[in-house]
Amino acid sequence: MKIYTYGHPEAASVLIQLVGDHDFAGIEQEIALLRGMTNLDFSFLAVKVDSWNDDLSPWPAPAVFGRENFGGRAKETWKAIQPILADPSKKYYLGGYSLAGLFALWAATQTDTFCGIAAASPSAWFPDFYEYVQKNVLKTSAVYLSLGDKEHKSRNPVMAAVEDKLRAIYTQLQAQPLKCMLEMNPGNHFKEPELRTAKAFAWVMKNTNTAGKQ
Repeated sequence: MKIYTYGHPEAASVLIQLVGDHDFAGIEQEIALLRGMTNLDFSFLAVKVDSWNDDLSPWPAPAVFGRENFGGRAKETWKAIQPILADPSKKYYLGGYSLAGLFALWAATQTDTFCGIAAASPSAWFPDFYEYVQKNVLKTSAVYLSLGDKEHKSRNPVMAAVEDKLRAIYTQLQAQPLKCMLEMNPGNHFKEPELRTAKAFAWVMKNTNTAGKQ
């Protein structure tokens, strides 16, 4: 695991995004988009995981595409990022795209450290995750969820349930004492991930600060 730092290190708001090799081509674009959406200063930590499927999955699960199973090492990943959350004067936000968005939602059940969770097109189809959210409270102030309006058209029956599962999670979160948003974006899972993630971080920042652009 390696951490890449962007933005202003002394900023009061710290955005943490779990990323893989495939994300780095768009990180600077995402940050530029985010700067256009909020006037709040922030530092941005891109935390690169070693194994996308293993390090971000909350428990083991069989492969749903290809041959790579899910190793269920989210707890180890959570322990590894705890040292970067040590400054009580900072506001920490956790987010990500796809399986990293799912990890962010799961992490919010483990700690109350994060002011907001930015889950852009999270892998809500992940086996038993909706049932997990039914039994566990997200200990955060704001949660942003989004999805592409064509993501449910997957030929894979497990992944095709993503919209139904995410809407059910959103309904569940509405009953919890936090601010929550679900936004549907045009396109499939692979359309404009940088824009979707920037919107997610911007929303949770605005909804936990009073000085951001509205």
